[in-house]
Amino acid sequence: MSGGYSFDISYGKMRVPVYRVYATPLEGISAIPESAFTGRPNTLFALEVDVEVFGRNFFPAYEKGDNSNVVATDSMKNFVLRQALSYEGATLEGFLEYLGRNLLAAYSHMEALRVSGRELPFHYVPVPHQERFEQSEVLFSRAHGDYAVASLDLARDEQQHPTLSNHRCGQVGLELFKVTGSSFTRFYRDEYTTLPEREDRPLFIYLDVFWKYGEVADMLAADHQRYVPAEQVRDLLQTVFHEFVSESIQHLVYEMGKRLLDRFPQLAEVSFEAQNRTRDPMAVSSVDERVKVYSDPFPAYGLIKLTLSR
Repeated sequence: MSGGYSFDISYGKMRVPVYRVYATPLEGISAIPESAFTGRPNTLFALEVDVEVFGRNFFPAYEKGDNSNVVATDSMKNFVLRQALSYEGATLEGFLEYLGRNLLAAYSHMEALRVSGRELPFHYVPVPHQERFEQSEVLFSRAHGDYAVASLDLARDEQQHPTLSNHRCGQVGLELFKVTGSSFTRFYRDEYTTLPEREDRPLFIYLDVFWKYGEVADMLAADHQRYVPAEQVRDLLQTVFHEFVSESIQHLVYEMGKRLLDRFPQLAEVSFEAQNRTRDPMAVSSVDERVKVYSDPFPAYGLIKLTLSR
């Protein structure tokens, strides 16, 4: 407490863009039935990085304007970029752990920090080669769909050594539209209910998924045998959505969560945030009842959350 006030402070640098070319390939990934993904060359390793620093040592800057302990956020940006050049690993989580440990090693007056990253997805561009098409090894197209995220908290142990205290990985921004094979019936009805029951509806959802490991060593091991790539998580969720006839979004995300925990025993927790973006029916063909037109609904949307832990 200072001046009769308690305080809780942090500061940092947000959205540092990193484009590392010819990073270490991601290899050694264990295959799963729901995904064709087993690795990537990492020719372009692109992400945005946030650094948030915590510690009482920075309070004099707030209280007295004393900046002697303040690491300029521009210096943080430069530090991030230098670490991206020297990083020899192959994963988003591995880079964040490497960055966080090196920050704490370089600045002894930082008590703790949070480093977060967001994948900047790029797709290989198909180009003609010998009367067929193959992926260019040098040209990539920026994608604006779903992307991987991760956040790691690091602090100091009793010996002042950097230690990982918390983590969360994820894949966010999925937008999935299933034209048939979903229903919503037998829900509670009262005088406020106007929604009709639908035994087969097109279901459009926005979906974010997050997960935590039981042992962080599985997330960071160099052989990647128990690493859970976001690409496999996304493919597994899409497979479940494709296969499963759900009675609600709650029913669907629970099935997704069970499949994730069954498929990846190294995970301790999975969580979901889903939005119901299902479109409203406007017209049906008189010739073929499968042919329908839908349009945007009222802008309000349903929100469904679920966390499953072992």
